[in-house]
Amino acid sequence: MTTERSTTPAPHERKVVLYRNGSVYTAADPFATAMLVDGDTVAWVGSEQAASSIADSSMEIIDLHGALVAPGFVDSHVHLTETGIALGSLQLGGMRSARQLLDAVAAAKGDGPLLGHGWDESTWEDPALPAAEELELAAGGRSVFLARVDAHSALVSSSLAAAAGLGGLDGYTTGSQVKRAAHTAARQEARRLPEASLLAYQRRALTEAAENGYVALAEMAAPHIGGVSDLRLAATWNTASGEAMPEILPYWGELATSEEQARALLDDLGVSVRGLAGDLNIDGSIGSRTAALRAGYSDATGERGNLYVSAEQAGAHLAACSLLGIQGGFHVIGDAGLDAALEALEIAAADVGEQRIRAAGHRFEHVELADADAVQQLARYAVTVSAQPGFDAAWGSDGGMYAQRLGSRSRSMNPYASFYAAGVPISFGSDSPVTPLRPWSSVRACLEHHNHAERISARAAFLGHTRAGWRAAKYHNPMAGQLVPGAPASFAVWEVEELMVQVADGRVQSWSTDPRARTPLLPALDTGADPVCLQTMRDGIELYSSTALRS
Repeated sequence: MTTERSTTPAPHERKVVLYRNGSVYTAADPFATAMLVDGDTVAWVGSEQAASSIADSSMEIIDLHGALVAPGFVDSHVHLTETGIALGSLQLGGMRSARQLLDAVAAAKGDGPLLGHGWDESTWEDPALPAAEELELAAGGRSVFLARVDAHSALVSSSLAAAAGLGGLDGYTTGSQVKRAAHTAARQEARRLPEASLLAYQRRALTEAAENGYVALAEMAAPHIGGVSDLRLAATWNTASGEAMPEILPYWGELATSEEQARALLDDLGVSVRGLAGDLNIDGSIGSRTAALRAGYSDATGERGNLYVSAEQAGAHLAACSLLGIQGGFHVIGDAGLDAALEALEIAAADVGEQRIRAAGHRFEHVELADADAVQQLARYAVTVSAQPGFDAAWGSDGGMYAQRLGSRSRSMNPYASFYAAGVPISFGSDSPVTPLRPWSSVRACLEHHNHAERISARAAFLGHTRAGWRAAKYHNPMAGQLVPGAPASFAVWEVEELMVQVADGRVQSWSTDPRARTPLLPALDTGADPVCLQTMRDGIELYSSTALRS
């Protein structure tokens, strides 16, 4: 199937488009088959009969041929440049041994730094990693930086280690794997790329997102990832003329010690951000064994991960952000990391008052290990959890990486149903490039959670991937993320095999097509294939189109 990209229309252009003969996912009419878009706004949704009465020659009329029109996806946690680099570099997800990885490095063409992404030794029969000298030899002298799938550690060649000055840094040993401060320094050395290259990587990531039905992405920038220059480049896509792309919802993950310092941080950025939140790391990741745990890792005696920020520092940060009325928040994965984040909420509330904390709409990223008490605390302070269902799909199965690292504790990870039951706001994303920009696979992961008690319905998962993403970012338009008259015309068109209602526990669903249910239908996700994106629109501007849409 061939595809084509669209450019932004000139400001004076205003199109009226009628979509008909399909299905529209809308609360306004669960049986709607047609939708009228006037410029950047949804003007009407309704029946096929009504569509026939309003169609005229002034409109572009698109016959959906049974396709589904649904609100566009919002990814609540991505890294644009890292995603583009991963898409354009050595793909290591299929490697099953150090030997295979070294062979892939040796076969890689080109000059300059050799970048790769996606290796996961938890899937290898022998988890032993290659030596730095072996990487150097295989690459023929090119410097090598190979990011682990979780992006919290990497394999580096001896020449890159020397160029980055890793000797003596925390997280550097005589082996090839680097963590913590050494990982940050190695990544920054490997990413010393011209601005044109960085923009090209971001363009590739945004194109990938548009082709998969995303209309907005929360960019989680931070000093230890790409720095302020990377954030500024990402923010330019919202104002770039001539290139229609998903909207960027930018965050900056840097610690503030006071209201005054937080204000100075924001002023110095040179771009507007939605908060001092995102990948402000309280801890690391399960896969790299840097997530902070109450008890040690099951497969590494004595290791309990790392706390990068204390409860007192985190509390001062949340208090400062609350006083400014902006979102604060952290990357937090382990249960000990979450303990520190929850203590920080208490410290901040004692300083500025609980109401200010709740009103700021703070957000915590990932929150994979949360017990019942923690869930209640998150609800009390109205903290949004920005979670990644793809993590459970990739590592939550019996014998998977989570079980290897945590044993029986892995059973309680990613408690989506518990969050919903307690009233914790939750939005979903990919943490791309950690998991791919495949929104329906992410929705399916919620339906097929490894712990049946934590599964949620397709409708809840879909809302968490769409409207909740806008809410998590405190977006200015409360109608964003739905297709009702007056809402932004931000949506995607999908070729689907079947539409149905899917509940979390797999009960027989014959009632779902009963008109009395009045429940909008979503694609059946048990067919073995994701729906195919035919078109993505943001505010009435076409970001992506398949030639099949208008054929």
